Amino acid sequence: MADDADDRDTPGGTPPATPLPLLVVDGANVVGSVPDGWWRDRRAAAERLRDRLVPFARSGAGGLAGPLELILVVEGAARGAASVPGVRVEEASGSGDDLIVELTAAAGDRPCLVVTADRELRRRVAELGAQVTGPRAVLG
Repeated sequence: MADDADDRDTPGGTPPATPLPLLVVDGANVVGSVPDGWWRDRRAAAERLRDRLVPFARSGAGGLAGPLELILVVEGAARGAASVPGVRVEEASGSGDDLIVELTAAAGDRPCLVVTADRELRRRVAELGAQVTGPRAVLG
């Protein structure tokens, strides 16, 4: 019998024959780009962003066609947000930027798009071959 957990984590419900393109979202940077009171409850703000990202796992974002593997990176007080079908939440034990760079490097040859407005992070992931777009790609 197949492992049902694998099917739930993949947009569309079946494991892909080839790895999906990767979309990595800098949670702190994207949440911080909208002054909506996120600083009062950072985990709740990360959860709202996570929920808003779910449709992008199927449709794509920022010029990267779906379906996608979508990872939301959280750090600090935003830790504790759980993954949901379509969006895997990765908690950075230290720097969220460093974890994003690690995830980008691990993507290998598959297409990778990082969502952030952080200039230094943009430079670091671009050096690894990732495409970069700003928060508006997922916020509208």
